[in-house]
Amino acid sequence: MPLTLVFALALAQGQTAAPNAEQLFQTTCATCHTAAGDARTPSLAALRQRSPEAIVDALTTGVMREQGSGLNEAERRATAGRCTASAAFDPGKGPRWTGWSGDVTNTRFQPAADAGITAEQTPKLTLKWAFGFPNAVTARALPTVAGGRVFVGSQSGAVYALDAKSGCIVWTFQAKAGVRTGIVIGPRAAAGSGGAGGYAAFFGDARANAYGVDAATGEQLWTRSLDDHKSATITGTPTLHQGRLYVPVSSIEEGQGGNAAYECCTFRGSLVALDAATGSLTWKTYTIAAEAKPIGKNPSGSTRWGPSGGGIWSAPTIDVKRHLVYAATGNMYTEPQQTTSDAIMAFDLDTGAIKWTSQVLAKDIFMICAAGAGNCPQPGELGPDFDFGNAPILITRADGKDVIVAGQKSGIGWAFDPDKQGAVLWKYQAGKGSALGGLEFGSAVDTDNAYFAVSDTLGSQQPGGLHAVKLTTGERVWFAPPPPPKCGSVRGCNSAILAAVTVIPGVVFTGSNDGGVRGWSTKDGSLLWEYDTNRDFQTVNGVAAKGASISGPGPVVVDGMLYINSGYGALGGRPGNVLLAFGVQ
Repeated sequence: MPLTLVFALALAQGQTAAPNAEQLFQTTCATCHTAAGDARTPSLAALRQRSPEAIVDALTTGVMREQGSGLNEAERRATAGRCTASAAFDPGKGPRWTGWSGDVTNTRFQPAADAGITAEQTPKLTLKWAFGFPNAVTARALPTVAGGRVFVGSQSGAVYALDAKSGCIVWTFQAKAGVRTGIVIGPRAAAGSGGAGGYAAFFGDARANAYGVDAATGEQLWTRSLDDHKSATITGTPTLHQGRLYVPVSSIEEGQGGNAAYECCTFRGSLVALDAATGSLTWKTYTIAAEAKPIGKNPSGSTRWGPSGGGIWSAPTIDVKRHLVYAATGNMYTEPQQTTSDAIMAFDLDTGAIKWTSQVLAKDIFMICAAGAGNCPQPGELGPDFDFGNAPILITRADGKDVIVAGQKSGIGWAFDPDKQGAVLWKYQAGKGSALGGLEFGSAVDTDNAYFAVSDTLGSQQPGGLHAVKLTTGERVWFAPPPPPKCGSVRGCNSAILAAVTVIPGVVFTGSNDGGVRGWSTKDGSLLWEYDTNRDFQTVNGVAAKGASISGPGPVVVDGMLYINSGYGALGGRPGNVLLAFGVQ
């Protein structure tokens, strides 16, 4: 197994990439630790059997402290091993999952050729490796896969490229803030544009910065701030299409509702289109057309502003046929109510012009506070917080009809008609709905069914459950009730499914708030496989790590492997910090 690497100190020192481990080994260690070296010293094969911390200890306080005295701490840790060799990297070939979905229509369906796992093989999935995120209590960034590498961000802002089969680190990059989005892998420039060749990794951070990084080396290509509002953030995975990166912008300003001294609220959600090669702005369209203006005073005398809100929390979806990009919006923060909150919006790909809006909830003004306190609306006026956390899904049904599918925190799964400006085709009540779902972070489809996973972690005695619904009619095909939670009776333990789901032929994969990863039959909802992540893991990078609540992006299946993060130390979840990789035994 390749040597592993601990990056915590290097990242804390603000380095954008760790030292070149192979070069350091050759210049500092190879004289003795190779076949041609001193026979009295451990061979390279022997060193590979030691933990990263054991090697660091030897270079710091042990028998190799003199040899290690000329290295800084990050360099000592780097000699403990990145991947000792890196295979040829070509993300344009082979199985992949390079965004929120394996496609720009966000179906979260992985075809058999790219999945490399069948329904028959699913019960044989076993853990192959675990990777620990240092300085983290939450692991909910989407892992993406291309060219035999896994790309994943972290709560600390570190972005990693890992070998997909072993988990060893190829490169790391330090963003300015935490990275929750998926790492989108694609060409640096559109085909035929004459731009720079090669592939880039694109992502956003918690301070609304977007990045382009060389996918092969981790070298920064560009970065751009997308919104100067201090509460702005990027939570939804960007979508890459024909040399243009479409980035959603949301915010955490609704959390200021209880702060009576804060002048609330001024943020407006937006969708931004960037040139993928340079990061230059192509267009930016706000979900709320007018800037916020003073609308009165709160009980403490601070100015209230409005309208505000309408953040885009999820990935945009490309409709090539209609030359549109779709985005799903969240609730209002302050009045006056707009027609673009809690809605599916369609934007022109080239200009960002809004072509249509389909709103499903006309009044949802919500902030995180008690009704009537601070900046919150008065009792009876506070909305239910029924954002769209799902990305819109564009799917062509078996009968040839195109449909947009999206789950809402109201617990309703919707089907919209893209040919009739988002007119509702059907709706399906899967959950009761609450501020933490309903249908939280992501649904999935195949050509026959939509799959809606229920959270309902607030206000339900038995949260969770998985529904299969006919795409043609919205009628239930089957329902898998929530299983007994794996985490027992501890606080924050239940079977709610906040994380997005993923479908391969014959199997729906889920990650649950109870720490369970499961595979369900698409035929009848029967349970094919489950794994309990509620434990400590020995990691390939030597970082202490454990699993717990699972939230955010859920499973990714590529080339015979299933990848999923475990740990969600926020909003009542249980903390953890591990990326797990499963393969067929």
